[in-house]
Amino acid sequence: MMGHENHSFTSDFILLGLFSSSQSSLVFFSFIFIIFIMTITENTVMILLILRDSRLHTPMYFLLSHLSFMDILHISNIVPKMVTDFLSGSRSISFAGCGIQIFLSLTLLGGECLLLAAMSYDRYVAICHPLHYPILMNDYVRVLMAGGSWFVGTVNSIVHTAYALHFPFCGSRAIDHFFCEIPAMLKLSCVDTTLYERGVYVSGLIFLLIPVSVIFASYVQILLTVLQMKSSEARKKSFSTCSFHMIVVTMYYGPFIFTYMRPKSYHTPGQDKYLAIFYTILTPTLNPIIYSFRNKDVLEAMKNMLKSDFLHQK
Repeated sequence: MMGHENHSFTSDFILLGLFSSSQSSLVFFSFIFIIFIMTITENTVMILLILRDSRLHTPMYFLLSHLSFMDILHISNIVPKMVTDFLSGSRSISFAGCGIQIFLSLTLLGGECLLLAAMSYDRYVAICHPLHYPILMNDYVRVLMAGGSWFVGTVNSIVHTAYALHFPFCGSRAIDHFFCEIPAMLKLSCVDTTLYERGVYVSGLIFLLIPVSVIFASYVQILLTVLQMKSSEARKKSFSTCSFHMIVVTMYYGPFIFTYMRPKSYHTPGQDKYLAIFYTILTPTLNPIIYSFRNKDVLEAMKNMLKSDFLHQK
């Protein structure tokens, strides 16, 4: 009885995680760890290339460098804790640690949602209005887009983190997730959270449905412009780029919308954590590959960087 009381009144939470202690979980753990290393490496290389190569000093790559930085911070907020929990066998996370995870996660997820919409607008202007591109995407606009994404994401995150953590959590403090995420935590609250869920729904409209609509509208306009191109090679290349971008956008926003825009009663235990893998672990790995490393300018910049480093060593 005493042990149960201690568990109830401690301020720590228990993260049930993705892994059990079976043999298959070791394979899954290794896969997640490899993805983590790949994500950090790819996004760091991307940022260095954009900083070093003057040909990449364009609005598109400026926004991409912010996307890469967000992806590094986001995966670093989640995976190292998963790794230490798996290796140590401990699954507890302090109340403050949980608060930090929620704050960083919501800041970066919200910021990335807005940034991806800004990037789709940048592509729309570049392809549909190339003559007006230097005016519509000048230095002021690109800084406003990137800075606005960070600022609005941060303000939204402060409000939600403060509100979500003030709820009383009674009984079990075991979160059926691999990190502290609000929908999974609301299940543990012993008060009515309906009003707060409406607030989450409003945030979902601002950070999910509006950006998705902007992205969809931008790509429809891009495809209509592409269809009018004379060159079949240019058409093929643009179709390929657009389809890859839309796959990543669907992988990111789809599970995110499904998790955050459903009422608490529709969330089944453990379901959210598998959906969260898409927007917290997989898309940060795919973003540099889809948006950058398939690009001729980026590959050229990488060659130049490797060449200059090799000559410098000699």
